[in-house]
Amino acid sequence: MNPTRIMAAWARLGGTALGRRIFSILLGWGVPYSGSIGARVTRLAPGACELELPDRRRVHNHLNSIHAIALINLAELASGLAMLSGLPPSARGIVTHIEMDYEKKARGLLTVRSTARAPGIIDKDMEHTVEAEIFDLSGDRVAIGRIIWRLGPKPEASA
Repeated sequence: MNPTRIMAAWARLGGTALGRRIFSILLGWGVPYSGSIGARVTRLAPGACELELPDRRRVHNHLNSIHAIALINLAELASGLAMLSGLPPSARGIVTHIEMDYEKKARGLLTVRSTARAPGIIDKDMEHTVEAEIFDLSGDRVAIGRIIWRLGPKPEASA
């Protein structure tokens, strides 16, 4: 994911419901596994992201609730959009660890919110934790993910 291109696309498309839908489809095409759950981006700003996940059979488990792995996918996608959109152009990041706490069966339309504050100048490799909280329609938190990112400077381009 190229953060500059993502934010430019959001600036063009994020202002309308149709634009947000197109942005979400393009994001899913660019990141196929994350796109497999059909999440929709509803808010994106440098260091902040909100997504919705409609309750559909294709993301269900055998208990007729949203599958745990779909929730992890949702949390990782939100943390990634928040983290990468807030990084300086000279930095890069990759996920090295994900953990989730499941607090309630996930049913109905879900909303995930993630905020990431890049730790200033990134001139060496470092770890940074980003949380993503998932809520149901009643406002109850159903899960919280903690995603650890390895941040570092982009390698110098070869001449």
